[in-house]
Amino acid sequence: MQDILSSLQAEVRQTVRSGGRNQAGFPGLTFYRFTGRRIEMPRSDNPYLYLVIDGILRLYTPSGMMDYMAGQYSVSRIDTPLYGTVLSFSRTHDFYAIALEMSGRDVIDTVLDLDNELTEKIMKDTLSEQEKDFADQAVVESVCRLVTALKQPLSSACLARNRQREILYYVLCGSCGKQFLQSITGLQEADGIYAANSWIKENFQRSFTVESLAEQQNMSVSQFHQKFKSAVGMGPLQCQKRLRLTEARRLMIDENRNVTEAALEVGYESISQFTRDYRKMFGASPKEDVLKLRKELEKQADS
Repeated sequence: MQDILSSLQAEVRQTVRSGGRNQAGFPGLTFYRFTGRRIEMPRSDNPYLYLVIDGILRLYTPSGMMDYMAGQYSVSRIDTPLYGTVLSFSRTHDFYAIALEMSGRDVIDTVLDLDNELTEKIMKDTLSEQEKDFADQAVVESVCRLVTALKQPLSSACLARNRQREILYYVLCGSCGKQFLQSITGLQEADGIYAANSWIKENFQRSFTVESLAEQQNMSVSQFHQKFKSAVGMGPLQCQKRLRLTEARRLMIDENRNVTEAALEVGYESISQFTRDYRKMFGASPKEDVLKLRKELEKQADS
């Protein structure tokens, strides 16, 4: 596995010539290089794979913070994080990642080609941990083959698409396959829910009612709430609350805002309510949680 990752790191370093976003030779494939800690995640209506190539990444999501080391990947769903923080840079003091965008249709077509027995195992989460680990490693190997194929003399869009299908296959069989498959299936049935959720992510500081969102999508309140919860896994107001609390956490950690400043900036009017919601979500008061996280970051920086 380490040999594959080293090969992929070398390929990407040879290809990437500038910081930030670098388009590759295949639609939907993008290389990223950052030298600052704060990074913007891809913004796309389509799901995408985000593979860390060199460095350690922390993603801020509505469900909390997730850390990814080189060779590990996340798969965006309807709750795609908008930003991340580099916890550790490479030996050359930069951070590399690859994003591969996929349409919902690409995923569904791949699922339709799966054996019924395998699809059932993914949906029931009965694949063994060994099988999932193998699939997760195969994702990295397949991405490496895709990147390498783009530089070969007989490189073609057809070959690249087959590599993309291979990557999708292993993602579906991997550790997040069930959740990914459920989210894509729900997204296909959700009509305007994605647009509503995107609006919430862009405007979570603002007050709104479920009634107003339902009206925008020409649905009854009960129908909208049921569809939204089915697709996203939570109601619209709960989604807003999680986004507010996660952003407040980032403001306190990354920008040294105090509790009051962070609470007001994300849309809370009551500091006591903010503290109660924060403790319920993260298991500690804002001050206690941020102090603990800063100590962890200092340890990682010193190691």
